[in-house]
Amino acid sequence: MAPLTVDILDRIERAMEKVRDRLLRSTSALEAVGIPYAVIGGNAVAAWVARVDDSLVRTTKDVDILLRRADLPAARVALEASGFIYRHSTGMDTFLDEPNAKARDALHVVIAGEKVRPEYSLPAPDVNDTEAESSYRILGLDALVRMKLTSFRDRDRTHLRDMIEGGMLDGDWIPRLPPQLAQRLQQLLDTPGG
Repeated sequence: MAPLTVDILDRIERAMEKVRDRLLRSTSALEAVGIPYAVIGGNAVAAWVARVDDSLVRTTKDVDILLRRADLPAARVALEASGFIYRHSTGMDTFLDEPNAKARDALHVVIAGEKVRPEYSLPAPDVNDTEAESSYRILGLDALVRMKLTSFRDRDRTHLRDMIEGGMLDGDWIPRLPPQLAQRLQQLLDTPGG
């Protein structure tokens, strides 16, 4: 295994800077034309946990944005004017930084009020539950937790465990959740180490 060199550390830093740039450029474009949105996913979790313990912040390779379907055409115009390239692939709307960019490190759009996947028990929330975070808007904590519990992939469970470790989630949340989501949260509370 190759040792960590300055070159590798520089590449890591550039990768994180690309995500930051993508986040700020996209949200700035949406803000400029007044399109309601919410940053979701790993960037929203990072913003929430940074409020209580910045050692819990994790990096992410993409940017996830919640938009209303009716706003997607105007968002597309605004984002393309900011240099993004629109692509619809495998049922997902994405915006790439450049023509040869990978979909995994793009701007991904989740449609508010619709299920992300057919098997999910709940649709994505609306964009009206947001909070200002420096120069962009993040999804409110309650709605973000519900999204993470609904998808419940490995990364979602990790994000939820970070929120538990930071004291943001505990057993008091159980009565506030639908039974399936309450059961998932209880599972995480019972197995904090995974």
